[in-house]
Amino acid sequence: MLESKYDALKIENQICFPLYACSREIIKQYKPFLDEIDLTYTQYIAMMVLWEKKTMNVKAMGEILYLDSGTLTPVLKKLEGKGLVTRQRSTTDERNLIVTITEAGEALREKALAVPAQVARCSNLEPEEAAILYRILYKMLGR
Repeated sequence: MLESKYDALKIENQICFPLYACSREIIKQYKPFLDEIDLTYTQYIAMMVLWEKKTMNVKAMGEILYLDSGTLTPVLKKLEGKGLVTRQRSTTDERNLIVTITEAGEALREKALAVPAQVARCSNLEPEEAAILYRILYKMLGR
């Protein structure tokens, strides 16, 4: 039971804070490895989706990445500027913007291959703990 009515407002009683802080710290761990391949973390996760799917509409990509179009659009514009993706309006429905990975984007996949292992070495988690955390986080996301 809480000692006072304000205990619920203490930062150490918030599940959101350690999730937020860990997210920021993990993204910081990615930075030097992503700098080597000239991607930000958000660009990297967008590329991960495209390495798997090859082509998709922006709305579907946003749903996978939990990003709204206001966040995703500038990321995709930057990736397009780097020659890693193309963006085109759908021929069947102009409201849909289709993103497709380019040959240069596919080639970057080889360079990115080492990133997950490099970041994993920075973690204090055992593989079993990481698997448990992964399941819990996706449970929280409703997946």
